[in-house]
Amino acid sequence: MVDLKRKRGRKPKNAVSDSGGGAETAIDEGLVSANPVETATNGDTQTHRRGRGRLRKVEEVVDRDIAASPERRGHRFPDHNHGELTATVLSGDLRHVAELATAAAKAAPSMDAVVKVFCVHTDPNFSLPWQRKRQYSSSSSGFIISGKRVLTNAHSVEHHTQVKLKKRGSDTKYLATVLSIGTECDIAMLTVNDDEFWEGVSPLEFGDLPALQDAVTVVGYPIGGDTISVTSGVVSRIEILSYVHVSTELLGLQIDAAINSGNSGGPAFNDKGKCVGIAFQSLKHEDAENIGYVIPTPVIMHFIQDYEKNGAYTGFPVIGVEWQKMENPDLRKSVGMAHNQKGVRIRRVEPTAPESNVLKPSDVILSFDGVDIANDGTVPFRHGERIGFSYLVSQKYTGDDARVKVLRKSKTLEFKIKLNAHKRLIPAHIKGKPPSYYIVGGFVFTAVSVPYLRSEYGKDYEFDAPVKLLDKLLHAMAQSIDEQLVVVSQVLVADINIGYEELVNTQVLAFNGKPITNLKSLANMVEACKEEYMKFDLDYDQIVVLQTKNAKAATSDILAMHCIPSAMSDDLKT
Repeated sequence: MVDLKRKRGRKPKNAVSDSGGGAETAIDEGLVSANPVETATNGDTQTHRRGRGRLRKVEEVVDRDIAASPERRGHRFPDHNHGELTATVLSGDLRHVAELATAAAKAAPSMDAVVKVFCVHTDPNFSLPWQRKRQYSSSSSGFIISGKRVLTNAHSVEHHTQVKLKKRGSDTKYLATVLSIGTECDIAMLTVNDDEFWEGVSPLEFGDLPALQDAVTVVGYPIGGDTISVTSGVVSRIEILSYVHVSTELLGLQIDAAINSGNSGGPAFNDKGKCVGIAFQSLKHEDAENIGYVIPTPVIMHFIQDYEKNGAYTGFPVIGVEWQKMENPDLRKSVGMAHNQKGVRIRRVEPTAPESNVLKPSDVILSFDGVDIANDGTVPFRHGERIGFSYLVSQKYTGDDARVKVLRKSKTLEFKIKLNAHKRLIPAHIKGKPPSYYIVGGFVFTAVSVPYLRSEYGKDYEFDAPVKLLDKLLHAMAQSIDEQLVVVSQVLVADINIGYEELVNTQVLAFNGKPITNLKSLANMVEACKEEYMKFDLDYDQIVVLQTKNAKAATSDILAMHCIPSAMSDDLKT
């Protein structure tokens, strides 16, 4: 689950993730908030301390391989669907039972299109960026769509080394190719080159966005057994959700069907047997039961059409502004809003956004593409429903134009703006690429990302990371497309760097008086340095001074000592 908000208050008691009963059985939990934090995907030991609170925890539900036998797992994990129906019968709601049974029956013919996804992951090692971590396995769910393609969750195949698919009732695993990964929407598209895989299976059809109380059936291969599993429930909420995987706000469905580890990527069917979503995360909290989340068809179709249109996933665009609600009457009067005007005030405009020269701070956005925006930032959605106006933006594609009406100094203006992907100073994801690094004189320089912070400080990094890095994460805006936040990650101790051993995760501001734009510019400046000394200006008014000739000469010995193949990552060499 980047525009991240820091949570305040005490952490709730017993708000723990569903571990699934084995080591590395589930991805670590993130947050549900306006801007939650991504989930951790490694099994590293993490430091815990009392923080300033999380209200709700959401986890991605991809399953890890389990040491326990299927027989033992069958005893440890009861049949959730049976429990749900039993509870319903005991409550006397026989009509609801009939609806769930009907939905499950209609979804049955489509179950043959649901596949089990086996993935071997090899995650980056951010502490030692020149190598990767030990590989591990996971299992999740997916389903076949038209065009000989399979959809699953992005986190199910993240940092994949090998992906295999198995059909229902088959004993054969087929090698799969990953066509596209949509990190923001947590969807991945796969295919299989073996024609035998596609024989005898009809692709699923997509249905319309369901309404509240509509029956849904989630099908997949969750933890607790090796065969297909069916759980039924109803749609309990439709709103803009924060996707745990990469902290993006998109349309989502909340359902009361059980979604457990391994359900990731499985389809949710309506009562007509059509797919209305993809299971992808669930809520784990002492006060909540059977709350799961589904990626709805509008988001799925956006991903598919984006891939078909551009040959690759280009992402969901943003308007590139931070805004403030205009619910206070005095605030509205101060900016010259008429009694019948409504909208939201622009707080800041991202310098990298295409509209940075058009929209200005203190402008009031009155409408987007002809749809009026309310003072609380919502727009009409369906009968009796309202939704955040970011939903309108998310329906667009990267590079599309939009019409925006704004109020500026009591005058109404209309602009045509171009929408683009969000450029964050500290990216929420590295999108499968290895981390960048540069080493000189034992100093390891790298660019900060959310996965890097999580690797360094654990899942509670938003409480444990240095305050200045968190401030940059939450509030700083990139001034240019290629800007990065560069830090001294660690110091590989040697004679040349005596006295600097304790430097860790400290931002580099300048080199020999020249500001640092990104890691590549720092590497180029150091490599081209002909001055007698190299001076690095760091945060907290610290400096590092090294004699240029000696530091460069010592670098090769340090690399050999730590078995590091190169002083810089491959992306910095080009």
